[in-house]
Amino acid sequence: MFDTLTDRFDGIFGKLRGKGKLSEKDVDEALREIRLALLEADVNFEVVKSLVARIRERAVGDELSKALNPGQQIVKIVLEELTESLGGEAMQITFAAKPPTVVLMAGLQGSGKTTNSAKLANMFKSQGRNVLLVGADLQRPAAVEQLRTLGRQIDVPVFSEASDPVTVARASLEEAKNTGRDVIIVDTAGRLAIDAELMEEVRQISEAVSPKYTFLVVDAMTGQDAVTVAESFHSTLELDGVILTKLDGDARGGAALSVKEVVGRPIAFASTGEKIDEFETFYPDRLASRILGMGDIETLIEKAEAAFEEDEAEEAAQRLMEGTFTLDDFLQQMQQIKKMGPIGNLLGMMPGMPKEVRDVEIEDHHVNRLEAIIRSMTVEERTDPKIIDASRRTRIANGSGMKPQDVSALVTQFTEMKKMMAKLGVTPKAKPKRKGKKNKRKRGGGRTTSKGKQALADPTAVLNEGLDDITDLKLPGLEIEDPRTSGS
Repeated sequence: MFDTLTDRFDGIFGKLRGKGKLSEKDVDEALREIRLALLEADVNFEVVKSLVARIRERAVGDELSKALNPGQQIVKIVLEELTESLGGEAMQITFAAKPPTVVLMAGLQGSGKTTNSAKLANMFKSQGRNVLLVGADLQRPAAVEQLRTLGRQIDVPVFSEASDPVTVARASLEEAKNTGRDVIIVDTAGRLAIDAELMEEVRQISEAVSPKYTFLVVDAMTGQDAVTVAESFHSTLELDGVILTKLDGDARGGAALSVKEVVGRPIAFASTGEKIDEFETFYPDRLASRILGMGDIETLIEKAEAAFEEDEAEEAAQRLMEGTFTLDDFLQQMQQIKKMGPIGNLLGMMPGMPKEVRDVEIEDHHVNRLEAIIRSMTVEERTDPKIIDASRRTRIANGSGMKPQDVSALVTQFTEMKKMMAKLGVTPKAKPKRKGKKNKRKRGGGRTTSKGKQALADPTAVLNEGLDDITDLKLPGLEIEDPRTSGS
């Protein structure tokens, strides 16, 4: 969603970093470009005005003059003020001392209330909560049935009855007590536009259940209209937070940057995809970091921890370093990576990733081609790809729907990758012995080669060598252009 804005900030900061000293004129020129970039991203005008004013106040004061590197200090100031505009810190959810904790979901029709009610239920369930979904949207045909279908997917019960929305909501409190449910999520009806009937119905439901949290579900693709909708609902319901959907879309992202300052309520959660588990707590600092092209290593680590089994990952890494990594291991790792979400999104979370690499479009079907080739091999071929001759290549290609040269490319690059990782890793003789949890890594120690030298002594040399290895990859559908020779 923020790719265009990120590219604009990359250009602005690139000019600043090249200067040893910044004058007030340099700062003003950078701020003009920042203002224009934010307005083009559909950020609310008042928000842009306030944000730029805060940045300028800090940038032309003592804070900047005392900095060793003014260009980097400007980046730091913009990051901190952008984080503040997005809400400052993540919203902390607490639960009622006397269950159930009631959560009311509101929003316009088509914003994703029903789907995100199920996503929120799934998140609470993963935290050990017993959730009850309530179908109070009796306006839209099949809305309750949609909620029941989603509830079955995550094994969460759904309560509803053929009466009226207020009665259903009130009856859900008794249902939760009788069935031992400590969290209730009420899915309400929406309209195509705000009207008096919609607001009155939601207000009555709110009075009936006295929710601890009232969340407005907002479609990030609607731009400035999302902020207007949030203001209208807040005046009626006293919102606690906003759930932003379709954050993985290609809209300009102005709603995300505007809603906190305009409405005065934080973005609590963000829906980052269509799958039921593509839903996460909204961290303003992490999003600000990604917008400025600085990556999001914390979210990347959390996704990896959720997708990978620690023991299996350590074993695979050890086999890779020792040169015993097989195509079966490679296949397993690709499947784990796919669980973390779209590969393009993962690249965007990596700090320092060049724009040309971030912009490479790697879809799931590209990875599926590699999986198809590997799955068409026998167990012996996956263990020892060297035995794959011309006839075997033809058989594998026919079985996977690929060409024989694609099979050859995969085998060749897999072999080269093993050699490269063996060079960077620990030799079998030098690898540390694990004795329970007592064997901790010493401070200041890095991975060492068999000769005892630090493997990462020269970061620039390692980065260039890594780019050489990455851009040499020509696996089927995964060709990457070298960012150092692409004209940027």
